[in-house]
Amino acid sequence: MQRVIVAPDSFKESLKASQVARQISAGVKTLYPAAEIIQVPLSDGGEGITEALIEAAGGRLIEAKVTGPLGEKIKAQYGILENGRIAVIEMAAASGLPLLPRKKRNPMLTTTQGTGELIKAALEAGCEKLIIGIGGSATNDGGAGMAQSLGVKLLDSRGKDIGPGAKGLLDLSHIDMSHLDPRLDQTEILVACDVDNPLYGLNGAAYVYGPQKGASLDMIPLLDRALVNLAEIISRDLKLQVHHVPGAGAAGGLGAGLIAFAGGKLCSGIQLVFEILGFEDILAAGADLVITGEGSINSQSLYGKVPVGVARMAKKYDLPVLALVGQIGRGADKVYEAGIDAIMTVAPGPISLKESIGRAGELISDATIRALRMIAIGYNYPSRS
Repeated sequence: MQRVIVAPDSFKESLKASQVARQISAGVKTLYPAAEIIQVPLSDGGEGITEALIEAAGGRLIEAKVTGPLGEKIKAQYGILENGRIAVIEMAAASGLPLLPRKKRNPMLTTTQGTGELIKAALEAGCEKLIIGIGGSATNDGGAGMAQSLGVKLLDSRGKDIGPGAKGLLDLSHIDMSHLDPRLDQTEILVACDVDNPLYGLNGAAYVYGPQKGASLDMIPLLDRALVNLAEIISRDLKLQVHHVPGAGAAGGLGAGLIAFAGGKLCSGIQLVFEILGFEDILAAGADLVITGEGSINSQSLYGKVPVGVARMAKKYDLPVLALVGQIGRGADKVYEAGIDAIMTVAPGPISLKESIGRAGELISDATIRALRMIAIGYNYPSRS
């Protein structure tokens, strides 16, 4: 085996994409020390997009003090590219699920205010184009907190500012855009999105993603109702129909909020990253194997997730694709039709989630070695040992 392309996503709440790539590469080197390894850490628009683009384009990180998901002050970073012209923002850095312990996750209360503050910081830095990754959210506020940070007045029936989170959206009666930051009119905003869910309904933000954000079964209809109310007020006051736009339900409705309040354009996160990184050119140069991966693979992986995006592009050049994953979920067999040739779980046997996260690096390297030994049987690649 002479050339291997290593192009994983992060293993959420465990390792960043760059760390996963290094662990996979270490496994490859164990068996094939002379192999050329091309590491390309990726992101589908969620966690890791800032790191991936900064590493590729030679940008830098800027730190800002912002409001966290439950109103606490935190430090968050965003990236600057092209001599300050482009900013890369991860909503998860300010409003993400990993910022909250499981016991404190409550999408009725969590806010995207900090995401708006990161956008404002980028505008104040003079950025003319914003790339905003909206995966990994802890919120279900439809971007309301973000909008308020940028000057939008979201008012209840008494003319008072609504409170944070989906709970506040239930009280929304009027939207006043007259104080919106005027710099947004001169700024291109690309929203890197990895799902195509509508804003509300059974396939919308609340029903599909509410449970992973801490929503109880009783809470989910309220979360959905809050987003219905937001869509109705946007339609009446802003003359915009955003609820059925594919991706409007991403990040608890932040997709819809960025369209309505900031003039954002939703686009495939993985395709945007591929384009900026020149990933197709890397694949076109050829390889004996492409190794990708993420924390979990299932039927949802078909919709904009890194492993399937990698596989579909790799198949244009007839390259074999191996996916290393933390777990295999329902419907994972569908990804074979999309171009993934084999899936290997990193866990060697039944272990707890806590242990799996704690040993992720070691397990990924070991799984790489196991997978390559099996591949060697079929391809008759001689290994060192």
